[in-house]
Amino acid sequence: MIERYTLPEMGELWTDTYKLKTWLQVEIAVCEAQAELGYIPAEAVTEIKAKANFDPQRVLEIEKEVKHDVIAFLTNVNEYVGDVGRYIHLGMTSSDMLDTALSLQMVASLDVILTWVEALIQAIRYQAQQHRDTVMIGRSHGIHAEPMTFGFKLAGWLAEMLRHRDRLNYLHNEIAVGKISGAVGTYANIDPQIEAIACQNLGLRPDCASTQVISRDRHANFFNHLALLAASIERFAVEIRNLQRTDVLEVEEFFSKGQKGSSAMPHKRNPIRSERLTGMARMIRGYAMTGLENVALWHERDISHSSVERVMLPDACILTHFMLVETTDLVKHLLVYPANMQRNMNVYGGVVFSQRVMLSLVEKGLQREEAYAIVQSCAHTAWNQPEGNFRALIEQDQRVQSHLTATEIAACFDPQHLLRHLDQVYQRLSI
Repeated sequence: MIERYTLPEMGELWTDTYKLKTWLQVEIAVCEAQAELGYIPAEAVTEIKAKANFDPQRVLEIEKEVKHDVIAFLTNVNEYVGDVGRYIHLGMTSSDMLDTALSLQMVASLDVILTWVEALIQAIRYQAQQHRDTVMIGRSHGIHAEPMTFGFKLAGWLAEMLRHRDRLNYLHNEIAVGKISGAVGTYANIDPQIEAIACQNLGLRPDCASTQVISRDRHANFFNHLALLAASIERFAVEIRNLQRTDVLEVEEFFSKGQKGSSAMPHKRNPIRSERLTGMARMIRGYAMTGLENVALWHERDISHSSVERVMLPDACILTHFMLVETTDLVKHLLVYPANMQRNMNVYGGVVFSQRVMLSLVEKGLQREEAYAIVQSCAHTAWNQPEGNFRALIEQDQRVQSHLTATEIAACFDPQHLLRHLDQVYQRLSI
């Protein structure tokens, strides 16, 4: 069995050296399977494993002449192993090795991504616990709606990331496939059992019906999942950007000692990390579209997908990894301003409690339309005045006074009544 890799940095997984390492892993795994089934001598495999190596620069030198990367690699490996090299790549086509090795790189990349998804989950969970009772205003259409808590906002982020963890674990299984099935996938010159044994030793499953390549719907799904994860990170980042606006300032990115926000304006503290995350998400969405374009290859295979994947697989994986690391640190060190949340919630004298006042009037027997008109009139009057006070207008309104006592009116402005069911959400998420 080939040993499971230790978790490397994402960039390392997409170097030429690591790629060639996975190529050699696949070739050796196939040789081991060939020997296990008696197709090649066991002692030849022992010698291959002892001697096999490669030099990335030498591979490039050979490729300049032969114009074929796999042949260049095999030629270089044979320079190390000598005569027993005739047993390497026996009955295989280039994509047997390339696509199986690519699966190893993608699986390794998902391992890194899942590690950081878990780190982000824990960072969000911690902040949601810390701000479970931090009351703030909820917004719809960018306009004040009704009170909620910052912990509840983060609960939504947490639930979203938990779904991503489930999706990526499923994707991990879907992408962990190899193919050792020959030129058009028919096993014309290789025993299917060799594929089964080699894939098992590599920690993969045989693709159930490959052509000359593993069908690119799997790879398109890989990019789509990364794009969806990036879209969620962008959602979090856009929320932070909006809440950091000067006229809101309910949360803020951590601003380190010595950091500067503007070359011209010394006062600036800009949400640069959240903005950077927003831009990166756009790139990954673009790769998702390209992944879909790669699905439709000619007949059993062409190489129109190959050049694109050499660019976008490293880029998408490295960008996703960076976004997760950046977002985790951003959430961990997020500055939260409860006093500003309280101030914003009570602007215009608690106009955001309008629904509670209306429902209280309905409970006292008013028709909903009548109650709505009374409350809307007071709300809009408060909204259109620099020092508007909705609560004062409600308390002074004779139509309201004829149905609600002062105590009942005061109860309408208690945010805890509107938050009384949030424990159910927190319990679902173990917050």
